[in-house]
Amino acid sequence: MSDEIYYHDHGDGVVHAHHLDGSHIEGHSHTHSHTQTKAVLNRLSRAIGHLESVKRMIEDGRDCTEVLVQLAAVRSALGSTAKVILKDHLEHCISDDQSAGEQLQALNDAIDKFM
Repeated sequence: MSDEIYYHDHGDGVVHAHHLDGSHIEGHSHTHSHTQTKAVLNRLSRAIGHLESVKRMIEDGRDCTEVLVQLAAVRSALGSTAKVILKDHLEHCISDDQSAGEQLQALNDAIDKFM
């Protein structure tokens, strides 16, 4: 089994995690009630659009320094999006969960992979 993970939505509004071999990664068992879903989706849409423009810059042979600056902006946008998700998770998932110790460990693992 690969350590690499990909995420997708089955159309049910829930992001599911899978290993690259297709096996599903089981998460915690509570239902998520996120207050920032729309804000996160808007931020991700902007970051995706920005990344697509960076791709066009590469295709057009733009200056490497310009591309690097734009990639830094994309990375920053993703980092700020991750902060929104993290805060929402702390406020609405871990604080409401009976198994907070397990959730904190899972969160620490996710942060380690993210960083």
